Amino acid sequence: MAYEPAAIKRTEAPATYDLVIHRAHIFDGHQARSGLHDVAINGGEIAAVSTEPLRGRREVDAAEGWVLPGLIDTHLHFYDVVAVSDPESMQAFEENELPGRLDLFLQHGVTTIKSVGDPTVEILRTRAEIAAGTLRGPRLLATGCGITGRDGHPAATVFGDNPWARARFTGEVDSVRQMRDLVHHLADQKVDAIKLLSEGACACAGSPKYVWHNAAFPNAVELVRLPLDFLRAGIETGHERGLRVTVHTTQQVAAREAIEAGADGLEHGVTVEPITDHSLIDLMLERDINYTPTLWIHDAIHPDARGNLKKVANAGVRIALGSDTFWGRGLFGANTLEEAELMVAAGMTPVQSLVAGTSAAARQCVRPDLGTVAPGKRADLIVLTADPTRDISNLRELGMTILNGEIVVDKLSLRV
Repeated sequence: MAYEPAAIKRTEAPATYDLVIHRAHIFDGHQARSGLHDVAINGGEIAAVSTEPLRGRREVDAAEGWVLPGLIDTHLHFYDVVAVSDPESMQAFEENELPGRLDLFLQHGVTTIKSVGDPTVEILRTRAEIAAGTLRGPRLLATGCGITGRDGHPAATVFGDNPWARARFTGEVDSVRQMRDLVHHLADQKVDAIKLLSEGACACAGSPKYVWHNAAFPNAVELVRLPLDFLRAGIETGHERGLRVTVHTTQQVAAREAIEAGADGLEHGVTVEPITDHSLIDLMLERDINYTPTLWIHDAIHPDARGNLKKVANAGVRIALGSDTFWGRGLFGANTLEEAELMVAAGMTPVQSLVAGTSAAARQCVRPDLGTVAPGKRADLIVLTADPTRDISNLRELGMTILNGEIVVDKLSLRV
């Protein structure tokens, strides 16, 4: 169905809103609207988008800058996988590093993040503290630990020399029953989604091998794919509990298996080889798969990642922005902006990249209240001083971040 923008609100006698942003160009999460608009906020919601002036108890002049939904990064790892190795280092990280990392996202216009493989207890506690307002940070969604087979990725790769963290960041399963039990356990903890990792499991006869290597870690590890019955059990159980299930893949054959098993999306997609099976792309379209390319981590080490993204994007597959940010490289928040730029470098248009980081990312996270500038949506917004629909790097020209109706980063002059 074709996208239809929300109706522009016009009033004869404007109300007084909590906050009004004046004279802004708008990218609404799907497309750029023509002309200048005022955007009104009441409480934590967008109340009106109007071509006529609106009144606010607090008013911001966008000065013909751009208003768009706050960015959503659907794939990242928040806790430090190297520093956290015992209870003392976990406490030190949470006290000394965690608040600053959260703030970095807001400073770069990222208002929602999705953790896809952090320690379950700790990341859900952080989510609760942010939601309660006792900790400042972006809206946080979380899968809890990623689920893999015994000695799979990231258990035997990232955490091979860190058994304490391995038991918390990852969930290793040896049977279909263990898979189902772990998914039920995570659902009982109220995770937002389930993440399975395809490449990396028991040495099953006939399973193609894959050598995992990441420049941030010293050792290459030979892996095989998660057994198909494990994969199906995890996806089916997640769906029984009303949760979307996405699957970490890197190979074409693993991507096909995940989709045919019922996955809702692919984390990374196909990175280690070029996509030569065009029926795989047809299957992505048929099953309405979300494809999260994570070029920030894969672009430098897998030369086919860009070309594969261009192929699936040109075919019309849904693309969601996910940076795969983790400890040790770049800067939280800034990496999200780099991911948007890399998608354009791979052949997507700036508008396609913006959609991937707003409305498409919200869809991948099953948050229809996010990712769109329209009345009734959450007031998670950013104000830019330059046009990102022409040059994606203008995402770096941040003037203001608004989270749940509150100004949390202000680089613009305000008038009351």
